[in-house]
Amino acid sequence: MNAAHQFLGHAVVQVAYHVPDIEAAAMAMVKQTGAGPFFVSRNIALAEGEHRGVPCPFVHSSAYGQWGAVMVEFVQQDSHGPSPFRDLYQAHERGLHHMAVMTDDLLASYRHFENNGMPRVTRAVTLSGVEFAFLDALDTLGHFIEIYEASPQLLGFYDLVRTAAVGWQGEAPIRSAR
Repeated sequence: MNAAHQFLGHAVVQVAYHVPDIEAAAMAMVKQTGAGPFFVSRNIALAEGEHRGVPCPFVHSSAYGQWGAVMVEFVQQDSHGPSPFRDLYQAHERGLHHMAVMTDDLLASYRHFENNGMPRVTRAVTLSGVEFAFLDALDTLGHFIEIYEASPQLLGFYDLVRTAAVGWQGEAPIRSAR
């Protein structure tokens, strides 16, 4: 991948925005940039989650679409309580929340980022067993870094979103991810 798409040696694969309404944000992105189509997944529950030492199995909804070489995600928190989303935004607010990177070795990447001043502050596991984390880059970038292993399941989802965008002419801009 081009060096412009790297951050501390990790490929940047996604940018994500916190928004109050994922479908409205996705439709605005379609109109403004031509990105899409967007795949919506609602009420994503976690098997486990911890944020800044406090259990937080935050439930959230996301819309995922392709924007050139990178995936764009719009996310809203559906549950109450502390989370990496509430660290930056209240439910009605919007803004850049994180960029995502993939790795082949999650533990080594946690150490690498921590050694560069960006510790893991959130650890979560999806219901399907995929671990991901948020790394605190607030002091340097003003947002989080999400990190996960490049599993076949995850790569398959990225491929689905990227492939749907090839030759897309704007039909069915909002689709179900499930």
